[in-house]
Amino acid sequence: MTEPTLIKRIDRTGLPLLVARAILGYLFVQMGWEKIGDPVGFLKLVRMYEMLPDQPAIFLNATAIILPWLEVVCGAALLLGVFVRGSSAVVAIMLAVFTPVIFFRAMNIVAVDNIPFMEVAFDCGCGGGPVIIWKKLLSNSGLFALAIIATLSGSRLLCLSRVIRPRRSSQKNNAPSDASAESQQMAGDATAS
Repeated sequence: MTEPTLIKRIDRTGLPLLVARAILGYLFVQMGWEKIGDPVGFLKLVRMYEMLPDQPAIFLNATAIILPWLEVVCGAALLLGVFVRGSSAVVAIMLAVFTPVIFFRAMNIVAVDNIPFMEVAFDCGCGGGPVIIWKKLLSNSGLFALAIIATLSGSRLLCLSRVIRPRRSSQKNNAPSDASAESQQMAGDATAS
């Protein structure tokens, strides 16, 4: 039998997943909570990207209400270690969608205002006010990498889901199937009569 690769051995320690969960969970709970505290301000920021139509208003309003709660729920799930793959996949999708949108808005500012890209700063809607965009893009790329690590990790070490829902593979191998238990009982009944 071949020895596991270095990446699998590192993953089995649970440390990569724990680091990814802690960073992503904390940041997404914090960012989502800030947006929940100022839904009108977040709605204005969502509107400035012009990704959604103004009419009917339900699209903008629903996004401004649902997205922050989705961030908080995913962040909390990551911190607790429940639904880790699903939560980290949702976080990765959000980052994959919003990072290019931030980049294109920055490029539009560069073209319209004729300022160097490295000096572009605005409130991207991530929470925390205006940021220097190249730093935000770099940060989002790192967060995306962490989300992918958390999504692909096979480790459940230090996850609450390990306590709540233990893996079933060991139970399947040790317990006889219902059909074999039934046939053994029928064989025992036949010999007894």
